[in-house]
Amino acid sequence: MTPDALMLLAGVVVLLLAWTAWTLTRLRRLEGRMARAWTVLDARLQQRAALAADLASEHSAVLGEDRTTRLKTAAHEARELPAGDRELAENALGRELRALPADLPGVPPALLGALAEAEDRIALARRFYNDAVRDTHLLRERRLPRLLRLHADQPLPRFFDVEDGLDAVTSGTSALR
Repeated sequence: MTPDALMLLAGVVVLLLAWTAWTLTRLRRLEGRMARAWTVLDARLQQRAALAADLASEHSAVLGEDRTTRLKTAAHEARELPAGDRELAENALGRELRALPADLPGVPPALLGALAEAEDRIALARRFYNDAVRDTHLLRERRLPRLLRLHADQPLPRFFDVEDGLDAVTSGTSALR
């Protein structure tokens, strides 16, 4: 081989190594971003379940026995999640909360406001989490990361899809207000 060909080959190898290091760093950062976004989303979901449980236990007379039972059950399953799908439990709780009438006499407006705010924050937290998942999928599905099997030992992250009224967040209204 000529010295020029060796220099070219060395340059390609150095570029490939630099690109691989950059991609691995980016994948690690995306994993951290997903972990932080999931922590926030989980905290928001737990907060909404706690508020729903408080509403059901403290204002059962206003809600009625049947609705109180359904709301308590949905809140408990969303908080404890014995061995099921988190999305199903959160969807059930969200449906119960959206089924509440807009005006609940005797329920403090602060509690209803906190529930509405929790819904909005869940929608935003889910959006941040799913954006991080999408970015991770896009990077890992490119040709070279697949060919070099970068992060192949890590499972692809799952999107978190729930009925959360994201359209209400972007339009400035909420189902509970």
